[in-house]
This record gives sequence, C-alpha cells and structure tokens, in this order.
Amino acid sequence: MINFQTSPDQYKHWKLSFDGAVARLSMDVAEDETLADGYKLKLNSYDLGVDIELADAIQRIRFEHPEVRAVVVTSLKPRIFCAGANIYMLGTSSHAFKVNFCKFTNETRCAIEDDSHHSGRRYLAALNGTASGGGYELAIACDEIYLVDDGNSAVSLPEVPLLGVLPGTGGLTRLVDKRKVRRDRADVFSTLAEGLKGKRAKEWGLIDDTFATTKFQESIDERVTQIVNLRKDEESQVNNLRNNGIKLNSLEFESTADTRDYKYVSLRFHRDKRYADLTVRAPESDLPTTAEEIQKLGDDYWPLRVFRELDDALLHLRVNEPEIGLVCLRTEGDIDHVLAVDKTLAANRDHWLVREIILQMARTLRRMDLTAKSFFSIIEPGSCFAGNLFELVLASDRSYMLNNPDETVEVALSELNVGAFPMSNGLTRLQSRFLAEPKKAYEAFAREGRFDTEAADKAGLVTFAPDDLDWDDEIRLAIEERTSLSPDALTGMEASLRFAGPETMDTKIYGRLTAWQNWIFQRPNAVGPNGALTNYGKPTKAQFDYKRT
Repeated sequence: MINFQTSPDQYKHWKLSFDGAVARLSMDVAEDETLADGYKLKLNSYDLGVDIELADAIQRIRFEHPEVRAVVVTSLKPRIFCAGANIYMLGTSSHAFKVNFCKFTNETRCAIEDDSHHSGRRYLAALNGTASGGGYELAIACDEIYLVDDGNSAVSLPEVPLLGVLPGTGGLTRLVDKRKVRRDRADVFSTLAEGLKGKRAKEWGLIDDTFATTKFQESIDERVTQIVNLRKDEESQVNNLRNNGIKLNSLEFESTADTRDYKYVSLRFHRDKRYADLTVRAPESDLPTTAEEIQKLGDDYWPLRVFRELDDALLHLRVNEPEIGLVCLRTEGDIDHVLAVDKTLAANRDHWLVREIILQMARTLRRMDLTAKSFFSIIEPGSCFAGNLFELVLASDRSYMLNNPDETVEVALSELNVGAFPMSNGLTRLQSRFLAEPKKAYEAFAREGRFDTEAADKAGLVTFAPDDLDWDDEIRLAIEERTSLSPDALTGMEASLRFAGPETMDTKIYGRLTAWQNWIFQRPNAVGPNGALTNYGKPTKAQFDYKRT
C-alpha cells in the first residue's frame, strides 16, 4: 500500500529550505530508502517515493510560502545532479506500476510549470553535475537550466540507446515544444547515450548557460537575485505575504478492507464486481466569504480540503486498486452551499490563496481526466453536482440523472465553470463537450437557475435520464456491462475520447508520448528476456527484433 502523503519533516530524499523570496529544493537521495526491495537509489536516481516528496514540496511552496519568487532545484551530491528514474526499479516493476509511476512524475513536472505559469514563481535548475534521463527531464520542466562546466558534467536522454524505451517524463516533447530545439538536433541528442556537455548543450538550446566550477554557485546566486529584483514592483505584496502562508496538514482518513473515509470524500469498494463508489459531500453552510477569513480557516476550508482528499483518493485508486475498473461518482448535500463557495472563490480570485485553491482544484480535475478508470456520475435526489462539483459530471465518461417528477433532482452551473478549471487541452470541459455545437456551451452558461432532469438532458449536460421505474436496472446493467469489457481496450478508448480539440504540450505528453511508452514497455525489445531494459547492467547484450512495427 503506497501512501502519497508526506511532509518536510518526513523527507528522506530532499532538503527544502527558504531564504526570504528564494526557496532551495536540494536532491540528496538516500540510496537505501526505497519503496521496494531489490535496488538501491544510487547517483540520485529516484523511485516513486522520491517523487512523492518532490510533489509535496512544490505544493508546500505554493501554499505555505507565497513569498517565494524563485525556486532553485539542485543536488547536494558532488558532480551528480540526478541519474533519473532508477533502472533496476523499472526493470523489476509490473507494467501497471511503470505506467502509473511515469504518469505521476509527469503530473509533478506539470505542477512545476503550472506554478510558474499561473503563480509567477521562477524555477531554476542548477545542475552541479550530470543530469541524465529523468534528471534532465526534471531540469527541462524548470524555466531555466544552468550546467556546471567542469569538463565532465553533461545532460542526456539515454533511454533510446541504452534501455530501448523512451524518456518517460515528457523529455522528448519539451525538447521540441518548450525549448524549441531543432528536430534534427533533438534526434541526435536523444540517441546519444553520453549526452552533451556545456558549450554544445548551450549552443543547441538544451541549457540556458554554463558556468565554471569555481563560479557556479556565485553565478546561480546572481541570477536568482536578478529574478527577485525584477519583481520589485511586487515588493509590497511580497512583504505582506511573507510568513502568511497556510500549513498543509496531513489528510486524516479511516479505512477498512472495503472503505476509505475522509472528512468530505468516501470510497466504497465492490471488489467482487470490480467497481467503487466515490462520494463527495458538500460544505457546511457557514463558510467564510472574505479572503482574510479563508486564510484563517486554512487547509480546512472546504474547497481546498475536499479537492485534496479527492486527489489523494484518485492516487490511491490508481496505484493501490488496480482491479477496480469503474468509479461511480456521487455527491451529497445542498447545492446552494456549493454555489455559495463558488461565488466566494470568484469574488476573491485575485487573492493569492484563493488563486492557489482554484488552481489546486483544476489540477485535481486534470488528475481525474488522466486516470485510467472509467467514471460514471450518478445524479439522484440529494445530489449536489453544482459549480465546481459539476465538473465531475463533465469529466465523467457517462452520466445518469434520475427523471422522477416526484423527486427533486437538479444540477447547476456557476461562473467557475466558464474557465477556472481548464483541461490539459486548454478548453473548459463544456467547450470540449460541445465542440460540434459551441453555441450550446454558451446557452448553458447563460441559463439562470438550476437544471432539472429534463432541462439538463435537453441542454446536453447528461448522457442518460432514466425514469424511476428503470433507474435501478439501468445503473446495474451499465455497471455490469462496463466492468465486463477489456480494461486495456477501455483505457485506450477513454484516453482517446477525453481530449477532443486542440493539442497542447501536455496532451502530447500524456496522449502521445505516454501511449507510445506504454506500448514500448510491453515489447520484447525493451522488457523481453533479451530486451534492453531487462539486461541493463548485466554482461549480456540486448538482442533486438529489427522488424519495424
């Protein structure tokens, strides 16, 4: 059972420190502190446990230290920044674990870019030594990359020539999409196991600059000072924010063999039928309405608490519940309470904490989009699928809404549905839903009040609207049918259908690069008895089937 919760006092692999507007995130991997047996995390290589700490550190910088304007990502080990994902860990892991490991590391690096883009923090990768594979992929997720010029240190993506797989954390896509490295040069770099050193790496755009060993730390400090000074116009705001972050406490939950209950989120497992019920509960009625009151309430404020719980539940489902193929989403509570929260968030969205809460909600919803489970929303009497919680309906693969004139069954939209929670493709979920009829999205936004079942069905907001006589049978048959289908086929189908519309760097990473990597992870040339990944570090040489497929 893998736990995705941690805190700086529990870190084994990272050191997180602060000096005014600067945070330093230093990698110092303890090679014996692994999540599983059979490998050592040498040369700052990482497994999922290392990346869980990194993800937590990024979250804490955002919520606990809003004064930070620059984050330096570096290593405490001499002459090595990071050797990437541990190869022996990958070689001994199940296919499902490898896939979910890569997905989580991708989401963590996207969180760095999300912080930079939306919250204005600048991330600098200070490569005090070689950065290979996932180590360079961590660097390339940062805004700027600086490499020590010691005659030995290089950057590299050696996965293709050494392992017979692809860089699994967005490296290929970021090379050409983010850093805009020429395609021919990217081709050479990605097949050159030893990588490139300072001068050539800078010339090709793989790094921003290189500094001599004796001047490396001084040059990094000088660049960090420049970044902080460039934000002088925000100095008063920074001073006001300093030491006013909120603490992210551990999420409490109770669990049994078949349940996992947080304060606002509950999971019920029907293991014999391979599905789970995930229920989200609405907030209380007396929530704060000002940014100052929200900050005093801290991480117990409903939208932050509930979406952190939902995020943790999704990660638990991904990694610890591989045989649960379908998740039925339900909500409980008062629609007005949910809409009141959205109104408060919209009114205070310029405040740093409210902005970060909305961004956290959006990241959690994107995590759901990228989770390889089927999602059905079940809308019944007592449901509160409104505003931010209606995004769960839009993110679901299907939705069922009871049509019973004798019962109150309603859904509602809020102004946050207009654009606060974009998908990875940059569109809102309503825009993605109505690509062929964009007018319908505007009509749904413009409609005042709630939608009953008939109105929601007519507006295209739900998939099916069974009446009360057919309701139980419809839901039962839908569950039985879905869980009887091939999980592999469903995963491919859902991933193909969920991201209609434009391509972005994120959708290319998750939909194109990841899909190819998943395929390669099962091919004999990588993981067969004579495959490159299987034989890495052994005296035997990989033997390839040279037929192109």
